[in-house]
Amino acid sequence: MGAVIAGVRLGGDLDAATVAAVRAAVLEHKVVFFRDQQHLDAESHEAFGRLLGTPVAHPTVPSVDGRYALGIDNDHGGRANQWHTDVTFVPAYPAFSLLRAEVIPPYGGNTLWSSTAAAYAGLPEPLRVLADGLRGIHTNDYDYAAVRPNAPTAALEQHRKVFTAVTFRTEHPVVRVHPETGERTLILGNFLQKLLGFRSRDSRALIDILQSHVELPENTVRWQWRAGDVAIWDNRATQHYGVDDSDDHERTLRRVTVDGDVPVGVDGRRSVLIAPEAVPEPAYGIASGASTDGALAQS
Repeated sequence: MGAVIAGVRLGGDLDAATVAAVRAAVLEHKVVFFRDQQHLDAESHEAFGRLLGTPVAHPTVPSVDGRYALGIDNDHGGRANQWHTDVTFVPAYPAFSLLRAEVIPPYGGNTLWSSTAAAYAGLPEPLRVLADGLRGIHTNDYDYAAVRPNAPTAALEQHRKVFTAVTFRTEHPVVRVHPETGERTLILGNFLQKLLGFRSRDSRALIDILQSHVELPENTVRWQWRAGDVAIWDNRATQHYGVDDSDDHERTLRRVTVDGDVPVGVDGRRSVLIAPEAVPEPAYGIASGASTDGALAQS
């Protein structure tokens, strides 16, 4: 889980062979890290992302550059210390995320990643069999106050007004078949609200059991950021967690995401968008998850 790649200067002018090698490393190691990429700016960050696929905007949170760069700042969601896979509340959530560090606090502010492929592979066989048949509802309208009980009022208000400006609900299989590696990976994390076919209490108990395998230290890697670092991860095979331990020191990162595909479960069933009727168009480009290919809930 995790690898450091040296000797590569990221940007939109990388040759095809190097891009292919980087992509292969991401698929194998789930997350890869690059030091000393201070030359990158918003434009070259996006340009490199385009070499991996089509950049997409966040469905609700405005970008910081009017295009695709999402601000991961202390006061704009950077303290949301919880395990999650990016944007699973839409069907075709991002395939890759590219995070670039601009300002790093003098201590703390690390990020952890976990391999959901390793978590699935490590499940006891009876639990794997059960998970293969489960489906769950993901939403961006989760209890943010419960996750961050000490969050200031301004942060709670921002979450309500911005992050949940449009309420999404998507049904995913709990286990998806990775479209490039063929591995089975778990779709869990904080956007998973409930499992279908279970009472709330039983649903939460099962989610907690499965999520505990994702959070096993053996399945994780922890990165201590320096300004100029870049992390690229396979969002279809990981969860991550930004540690909130840097007090009031500034921590500023920028994220570009690359459009994904609609997950397919072990039984061949695809994810479906339940609400809204369609993913709204963002101010720029297409929204993450817009490539649903008609994967909408049947009325």
